[in-house]
Amino acid sequence: MTQTIPPFHLAFPVDDLAAAREFYGAVLGCPEGRSSDQWIDFDFFGHQIVTHLAPPRASADAAANPVDGHDVPVPHFGVVLEMADWRQLADRLTASGLTFAIEPTIRFEGQVGEQATMFFRDPSGNALEIKAMADPAALFAR
Repeated sequence: MTQTIPPFHLAFPVDDLAAAREFYGAVLGCPEGRSSDQWIDFDFFGHQIVTHLAPPRASADAAANPVDGHDVPVPHFGVVLEMADWRQLADRLTASGLTFAIEPTIRFEGQVGEQATMFFRDPSGNALEIKAMADPAALFAR
């Protein structure tokens, strides 16, 4: 099922713009948009994210919730890709030596909502999840 949705906008703090530019631009492959000495826009798989320079925060490992045998970092953000795109990105990130909070894996295997997922942190400690649904129509299934 192909779904057309408006792009979301998410602005979040980082403590090093050069590291954010390298991570989101070079590592994740997100094209850069506008920027200043205080923020950078990125095209995050068709959505607009903005890294804003801010002082370092308290520990990014403050909370996690158990989900299908893994401790999922809270808060986190991400995107749902097509399965082939997820596999390609997972292979590229693994080959790059990126440290994963949760390695690329399949969760809820054989159940409604089966999905491929991976979690990692950007250089400022923000947690990201990239996932793909085995059945894209089941994204919101109960």
